[in-house]
Amino acid sequence: MMRRILFTLCMMLMLCLQAIAENYPYRSDLLWVTVPDHADWIYRTGQKATIDLQLLRYGVPVDGVVVRYELADDLMPADRCDSVVLRRGRATIPIGTMRKPGFRDCRMAVTIDGKEYKHHIKVGFSPEQIEPYTQMPSDFRQFWQQRIDEARQFPLTYTLEPAPEYTTDKITAYLLRLQLNRQGQAIYGYLFYPKNVQLGSCPVVLCPPGAGIKTISKPLRHKYYAEGGCIRLEIEIHGLNPTMSEQQFKEVSAAFNGKENGYLTNGLDHPDNFYMKRVYLALVRCIDLLTSLPGWDGKNVVVTGGSQGGALALVAAGLDPRVTLCVANHPALADMAAFKMGRADGYPHYSRMQGMDTPEKLRTMAYYDVVNFARLIQAECRLTWGFCDDTCSPTTSYATYNVLSCPKEAVITPINEHWTSDDAEYAHWLWVKSKLK
Repeated sequence: MMRRILFTLCMMLMLCLQAIAENYPYRSDLLWVTVPDHADWIYRTGQKATIDLQLLRYGVPVDGVVVRYELADDLMPADRCDSVVLRRGRATIPIGTMRKPGFRDCRMAVTIDGKEYKHHIKVGFSPEQIEPYTQMPSDFRQFWQQRIDEARQFPLTYTLEPAPEYTTDKITAYLLRLQLNRQGQAIYGYLFYPKNVQLGSCPVVLCPPGAGIKTISKPLRHKYYAEGGCIRLEIEIHGLNPTMSEQQFKEVSAAFNGKENGYLTNGLDHPDNFYMKRVYLALVRCIDLLTSLPGWDGKNVVVTGGSQGGALALVAAGLDPRVTLCVANHPALADMAAFKMGRADGYPHYSRMQGMDTPEKLRTMAYYDVVNFARLIQAECRLTWGFCDDTCSPTTSYATYNVLSCPKEAVITPINEHWTSDDAEYAHWLWVKSKLK
């Protein structure tokens, strides 16, 4: 009876952990528990770090099994390999230290019954001292102001269609098409109004998307913004109607976003040719539209997003002084040329692509790097990121956060990989609500 109770408790623990962390794979027989000897996972440079490892199978400690591990700087090749033997399901792994600010990654693997299982954990060393490699071009401000002025020569031109599939008893939804220029290029989005909106009463919120060519995912995931009195615009960036089928989006992505023709490499040889120029300018035009709406309260402009969306939120805040609040999760496009100093570079990781290390491409990267926009931000910011993220690494998130001179706060979730929980997203809304003027 006691064994049965213990087994049930272990399985409940595993299910709870799976619900909150991708590090514990869904429906895996194996549970890795890795705990650094500093509770916050942060050390000073020169301090030595160790990790207490526990490995459970079906909730039962795995004994006598060899765990192989390798150590490396964040996103870098391994510089040390070793192994430990589990005793009563536990072992200690020495991580060592770093002499310069950064992160060390411990990548573990074990083979049980012929199947390999993997896990990893990163710890930081004086990360508050990480400085970006990226420098701001001398004409950065002038470059972008001139392009914004040019974009505004085309009048605001948009259509709104009712979107009953996303309208609720508290929210009215519309499908927006915003034309950006005389060539007919446009972006789409879903615009959410509180029901019975009053003139001059609503903060406006812009939410750009994560990376990829895809539809607008779960438009009502953040419906509490509109339910709480905000006008919220969720956009895509490629000019594709989000009512297209998932299969159509897959076909477009396969045709125009492969390794050889991905949009984040398109036109990278010159700042005026890069694909993201139109996207960055579209952020300002979206804010132009939102602040032209009669429902806007005339005070509050909020930008939010995660990954590429987090990057674009920071870009919007850097480009447009009307932005008052910015929320960004694990921002991409940050310190993209840091591979030049042998350090983790920001998504899309040009270091992994052939032909990216040229003077022309490196010059263009600097005009589009989130670090340089972060240097300009005056709006109050809230950022969050995880240490175990290999898509947008903690090194590049710290490099971005550390250059912010505006009022700021960080919500650091060490165990997180490239994700945020629904609770964390709702906490962002509570923070925004508390800061509205």
